[in-house]
Amino acid sequence: MTEAAPIHATTVARRGPDEAAWRAVMILGPSGAGKSDLALRLIGRGWRLVSDDYTRVWASGGSLYATAPQSIAGRIEARGVGIVSARTRWVARVVMAVACAPEAVERLPEPQTRRFAGVDLPLLALDPRPPSAVEMVAVALGTL
Repeated sequence: MTEAAPIHATTVARRGPDEAAWRAVMILGPSGAGKSDLALRLIGRGWRLVSDDYTRVWASGGSLYATAPQSIAGRIEARGVGIVSARTRWVARVVMAVACAPEAVERLPEPQTRRFAGVDLPLLALDPRPPSAVEMVAVALGTL
């Protein structure tokens, strides 16, 4: 098992196609980029919170796993409202990363990856502000 330092990311998960396995997406970006906002919209569509703002990751068996630091587990920031509780998945296998971009992204980008704890993940660059961002994450996840 290879563990990395906590990553500045919000992580959410949903059940995979076989309904038994949970698959997670790490949402990356600086403070104020829209990580928690996008995560709240995904949670509103049935996803579960793994971790908000900081995510602990480790590699095992060639896969990447995520959990929340204990001090923030089960809570997410709703900007302008405060820290709120959310339905949580305590551990999930991460299968994709989303990089919050401050503007519209390329229409047909070349596939990208990013390495975490020695595991390469597909990387989706995405402006998290449009309402369609939730569907873009779901569509991208469905292609894996």
